[in-house]
Amino acid sequence: MGSALAFRVIAGLVAAALAAVLLERYSLASQPSQLLQPRRPRSPHPAPGAGASNIFWGLQVTSGSPGIGGVQSWHQAISDTHLSRFRDRDRAVDLEKFCSETIDIIQPALVLATGDLTDAKTKEQFGSRQHEVEWQTYQGILKRTRVLEKTKWLDVKGNHDAFNIPSLESVENYYRKYSAVHRDGSYHYIHSTPFGNYSFISLDATQNPGPKRPYNFFGILDEKRMEELLILAKESSQSNHSIWFGHFPTSTILSPSPGIRSIMSSATAYLCGHLHTLGGLMPVLHARHFEGTLELEVGDWKHNRRYRIFAFDHDLFSFADLAFDEWPVVLITNPKSLLYSSAKHEPLERVLHSTHIRILAFSLSSITSVTVKIDGVHLGQAVHLSGPIFILKWNPRNYSNRTHNIEVTVQDSAGRSKSVHHIFFSQEDIHLRFDPLASFILLIDHYTVARVLFVMIALIQLTILITFRYQGYPEHEGPPRFIHLTSFSLHVLSKINIFYYSVLLLTLYTVLGPWFVGEITEGKLGCCFSFGIFVNGHFLQGSLTFVVGILQVRRRKWNLRTSWPCWTSCIRLVFFNIPLTAYLCWSLLQRSFGHSFSSHLRQGKCLKIILVHLLMLLLYIWQMYSCYFLHMTYGTVAFLFSPLRTWLTLLTPVIIRCVWTLNSSELGTLVVQLKSRLSP
Repeated sequence: MGSALAFRVIAGLVAAALAAVLLERYSLASQPSQLLQPRRPRSPHPAPGAGASNIFWGLQVTSGSPGIGGVQSWHQAISDTHLSRFRDRDRAVDLEKFCSETIDIIQPALVLATGDLTDAKTKEQFGSRQHEVEWQTYQGILKRTRVLEKTKWLDVKGNHDAFNIPSLESVENYYRKYSAVHRDGSYHYIHSTPFGNYSFISLDATQNPGPKRPYNFFGILDEKRMEELLILAKESSQSNHSIWFGHFPTSTILSPSPGIRSIMSSATAYLCGHLHTLGGLMPVLHARHFEGTLELEVGDWKHNRRYRIFAFDHDLFSFADLAFDEWPVVLITNPKSLLYSSAKHEPLERVLHSTHIRILAFSLSSITSVTVKIDGVHLGQAVHLSGPIFILKWNPRNYSNRTHNIEVTVQDSAGRSKSVHHIFFSQEDIHLRFDPLASFILLIDHYTVARVLFVMIALIQLTILITFRYQGYPEHEGPPRFIHLTSFSLHVLSKINIFYYSVLLLTLYTVLGPWFVGEITEGKLGCCFSFGIFVNGHFLQGSLTFVVGILQVRRRKWNLRTSWPCWTSCIRLVFFNIPLTAYLCWSLLQRSFGHSFSSHLRQGKCLKIILVHLLMLLLYIWQMYSCYFLHMTYGTVAFLFSPLRTWLTLLTPVIIRCVWTLNSSELGTLVVQLKSRLSP
């Protein structure tokens, strides 16, 4: 009874602490950042009408290229191209086609390539290193297609582009040599138009030095980088809009107070990649910061060939996520989508004062028709204005009473067609909510949650172990139930010194001890702890290490095919501590019933017993695999000097053998205790 009560108290404290942390950091009532002054107020005019001015567009890819236009211009972005010397040569072939055919048709003002330009993995896919041939492939595509002459190409590093780089001055920092920008760190690009300036601020959060995979999955910003970004943000305050772009979502960036979201609070949107739509589980990862900035992750080029077109039409921001080589490409710029509207950053009243619906339409063949419907009612055929711009006269006041759905169908001369739609509202006093799961993924600081969970799980383990160590055996009446047997097995484990101190030491070592010593970067030895990594005189704050620590002490299964490369690395640690402790408790319970290893197999519940041993065997095999993975990623030194993996793998059979061969007087006493206290 006492142990059950202690269990509940601990669980309640853990839940309360975690809730307090999350509410404090992510309360919806949190105040917007005061770091930056709001942009100057904008008038409702000029409003979207029949003119071809006051509009430009661009592209984003997680690996992309930008370009500059005149009065009419637009932007594109691509992300996570992962050009590889070993895998899927079509990535490079399709990127070259994108840089020639797609860029020529859309003619973006600029293209944002948001990181992971190269794959940087070894042939076996276990290790990581920078391959100069991958970077030469990337630069060769830019040169052969002459895309840098057609548009402004802005690229930024991703975590793969910083794999295994001892320092920024290293000869293996090929980003500095082969990228379009040829410089490390964040930067500010201003796109100038006759109707104002637009700021594009790159966010480089890659680690320096850049460790081998998987421990650079998270980005890190120190105080110096935060100060540099604050200066860039202040420089952009006089622009019509500012767009931030980088590789890491803000939820995977470690940054000191006041946090990266506060620094970028004046931005209209932050465009990123990295998560690869979670392997297709979350095809749309969009959210809004509490300060009003949109955070928009674009799907990867690596597997899904995704990219994004975005536009500013009379300072109203619109975008569409697209699949490569699918035509026509359609973007409704007025009226803009209600879900992505922000009264803080955009002059939304211009929608109400607009005179025309405005659409961008691109295709390999000429556009033959652009049909517009609102709430299913045919409104008419939009007419071609110039370039890709199509317009249709309308009266927005006819649609000011509630939300409405606009649908546009574009057809080209080759018979290809595309329909797009979104909800709009011409007033400013209504908002739509983003997908809660997407918001959780993009807005929760995962390293903070992982840190709290890691500490809490370790404390729970220690509390249970120590509590049962010094608590007397409870009295039970009636037939033994599962909770009684579980409680007794924990008593047995805690009161026999060899098992108590083994589990206690394993838990404490997971929290405090070095996990391994090895080549964190090529030729540079380092030491990995739960709270961070020491390498070459640098300390890299713990981030993914806490996730690994959680999975080391708690059994949790992740899909190996997910696009988060770190989770496959987490899996290799086999979530070992708790399953091992549970197996030891179960085995000791069998011994307390008077069984030996051979006799307990002849019980009536033979199948269940075999399944328990089989599960432990599978976990142990996975632990051995994790040792192999460690050897392949961090070298022989790491394999030999890894107490939490290699040494634990060798010691596990020893302690399990002790369970089944122990013949101490203490165990005999426990057998008597079991029979007397759990008897019906």
